[in-house]
Amino acid sequence: MTPDLSHTIEVVPAFYDIDVMEIVWHGHYVKYLELARSALLKQYDYDYPQMRASGYAWPIVEMKLKYVRSAVFGQPLKVATRIIEWENRLRIDYLITDAASGRKLTSAQTTQVAVELKTGEMCFVCPPVLWERLGVPAP
Repeated sequence: MTPDLSHTIEVVPAFYDIDVMEIVWHGHYVKYLELARSALLKQYDYDYPQMRASGYAWPIVEMKLKYVRSAVFGQPLKVATRIIEWENRLRIDYLITDAASGRKLTSAQTTQVAVELKTGEMCFVCPPVLWERLGVPAP
């Protein structure tokens, strides 16, 4: 049985996240995804410092975002994350909602690959350390 590979955080857009249209500038959503991804991976003791210590970098090679509704200054948001793939790449789904109503604002997905720090070579299969930390069986 696969463990629950999800986590949710709350963020509140600050004044400096707002653009001239008085909504959250689209580029700041990437920051919210990063905060949520880091919190998710920290839950498995495999955040960026632990990745580096294990001998791997995990660059993002693909990112998709779909904006449905705009967020505004001071609006509490929930950013839900869920790991959906871990065999050959680390793929994470995101859902950003209004914290009060649950109304969907943005959905996203990121794909990361393991790169050996010693050689700079991309791994075509995720290293066993990822599966161990996530508590999932090796493929």
